[in-house]
Amino acid sequence: MAELLLELGLLLVTLATAGWVGRRLGQSVIPFYVLGGMAMSPFVLGRVGPPQLAAYAIADQPYLTLLAEVGIVLLLFFLGLEFSLERLLAARRRIATAGAIDLVVNLPLGVAVGLALGWGLLEALVLGGIVYISSSAVITKSLLDLGWIANDEAAPLLGTLVFEDLVIAVYLAVLSAVLLGGGSAVAVAGDLAVAVGFLALLVAAVWLGAGLFERLLRTPTAEQFVLRAVAAAVAVGGVALSIGVSEAVAAFFVGMGFAETSHLAELEGQLRPLRDVFAGVFFFWIGANTDPAVFPAVAGVIAVLVVLTGAAKLATGYAGGAVYGLGHRRRVRVATGMLTRGEFSLIIAAIAATAVVDSAVLTQTIPAVAVGYVLVMSILGTLLMQHADRLARIVPAVG
Repeated sequence: MAELLLELGLLLVTLATAGWVGRRLGQSVIPFYVLGGMAMSPFVLGRVGPPQLAAYAIADQPYLTLLAEVGIVLLLFFLGLEFSLERLLAARRRIATAGAIDLVVNLPLGVAVGLALGWGLLEALVLGGIVYISSSAVITKSLLDLGWIANDEAAPLLGTLVFEDLVIAVYLAVLSAVLLGGGSAVAVAGDLAVAVGFLALLVAAVWLGAGLFERLLRTPTAEQFVLRAVAAAVAVGGVALSIGVSEAVAAFFVGMGFAETSHLAELEGQLRPLRDVFAGVFFFWIGANTDPAVFPAVAGVIAVLVVLTGAAKLATGYAGGAVYGLGHRRRVRVATGMLTRGEFSLIIAAIAATAVVDSAVLTQTIPAVAVGYVLVMSILGTLLMQHADRLARIVPAVG
């Protein structure tokens, strides 16, 4: 236990140092959290560090994965707080249009690259999912850090993320059944029915349970207030994950439920520090799972994906901003905002790595590609978001 506590202390010291460096350089802290996790991992510190320090390398352990999951849940819970169900339904046409543009361009592009590499259709479909889904966690954190969350560009960004998260919930259910359950039609149909049913239940709870969410937070103590909100988000996320549904999507709907209460400002104020700590652990976890030694063998594939899918995401994000009637500068903000990939891409890669399907591409190549791709896109995306207004002055307006 003492060793684990020391390890957790080193993790938090690394996050604090990485965050300080990022702020001093005027950059987003997210890439520095990722790089901090990589530096402290057995892949870097454990291999090239002095023997006295190598023993303190932080490997991915159950407690670290659990804390990272809580980070994902709290980030998406906060995303839900920014979206009431009524507002979501009111903007459903714009969300559907912008989301459809994003889907029909980016997922098939990933599939096409996979097929061009000589992979089978199943492997190409997995790659399509990895490059399609933007990172709700990273983008939400960047929106909050940059102060864009209350601006006009937040609507197409959040709307498209909601669309993607709903699509990926179904995608993950089908993918898990195919790769982990042998691919029988009965297994696929069963998992899909469970996922859709659970999401429908959450939507009904948000739509009909406004009074319940209000009463849950009606307590005179700040301690109980925080405990009840966090308990609801984490517990529902846990139930979702246990039945094969994305915990991030579930936490998003819980946040939407609380968004309908009179405690919205209090929730954001009291839970923000907790969210930031666990979110930092999540980004550290991404780095800790990244082995730089795998990059040389797949560097060419990663480079192609970054160029092609990066350009495609920028184009579809810009088009999504146009759907909402935004001007050129805010469209560029939306475009750069959609660039980052993260947690869902890594989840898809993890499913591929444990597939029962006999395929070296699935179990070895795709996980290596996904980790490198996510690292590059997470850094590139957050940097371009910070400099979006400068890009808007350079890039000519379209349409």
